[in-house]
Amino acid sequence: MLAFTLRRLFQAIFVMLIVTFIAFVLFQFVGDPVMSMLGQEATEADRAALRESLGLDKPMLTQYLSFVGNAVHGDFGLSLRQGTPVSELFKEKMPATLELAFFSSIVATLAGIPLGVFVALKRNTATAKWLMGLSLLGISLPTFFIGILLILVFSVWLGWLPSYGRGETVSLGWWTTGLLTKDGLEHIILPAATLAVFQIALVMRLVRGEMLEVLRTDYIKFARARGLPQRTIYFKHALKNTLLPVITITGLQLGGIIAFSIVTETVFQWPGMGLLFIQAVQFADVPVMAAYLCLISLIFVIVNLIVDLLYVMVDPRLKLDGS
Repeated sequence: MLAFTLRRLFQAIFVMLIVTFIAFVLFQFVGDPVMSMLGQEATEADRAALRESLGLDKPMLTQYLSFVGNAVHGDFGLSLRQGTPVSELFKEKMPATLELAFFSSIVATLAGIPLGVFVALKRNTATAKWLMGLSLLGISLPTFFIGILLILVFSVWLGWLPSYGRGETVSLGWWTTGLLTKDGLEHIILPAATLAVFQIALVMRLVRGEMLEVLRTDYIKFARARGLPQRTIYFKHALKNTLLPVITITGLQLGGIIAFSIVTETVFQWPGMGLLFIQAVQFADVPVMAAYLCLISLIFVIVNLIVDLLYVMVDPRLKLDGS
């Protein structure tokens, strides 16, 4: 296990170095930060002084090594649009995005797995066929359309839930959360549901397919021949072996939710990193875009590492001997 973990960590570091290089190239060649910060009216002497203070007059290799060193310490410079350290902006926006992503992922997992088991075991019933039809619809509809539809129904027509913002939050140190207030919980329901619709449909269909495949295996037939109760066969043997691909998809989708919550955060004006990134693109705020790229890549790397380690807990047959 230790060798496996160290090998995965080495691969993660290699991936992050590639990502930092891409972010560095983006930082270097997409626009001139000096021109963006000083404007057209600045003199050449002012530009040279600022370029020297930012280290932009140094060789490219030196700039890259400095960029990597600063990125390791969470320093991505100043936002060109707001003049605030990028790390401070992300520190402020990150809780909203992570809270939304984890909430929607938990909802999708808790709903998708039982529904997938149900439609697998009751596949010939009208309810199962109806749920499969809805899952196809959930996968097909774009996220922004689902969000707008939920706003129309639950905010405009029924007036039950708020349509934008994060609501009332409380501070736990530097972390802010809306899950501890009634207003915050009401505000997170619609954006979390928007993100969870696709995930529920995906997990449900995956669990159904894997469950049906596992139920046809020889060891399930042997368990039935031994006279084991159906509940034991379904939930102790079949479901456990079904969860391996589900863990893979759920882990990767968690990273995807964090990375691609941009649309949902824009529709609901959710004050997270996705909305910050959209604003950075509109104003060519390169430091924020570079930091977002590095942070999202780090999240994907960490999630993949956790998923790999969870494999052993779910399926001990996997051999981690490096072969």
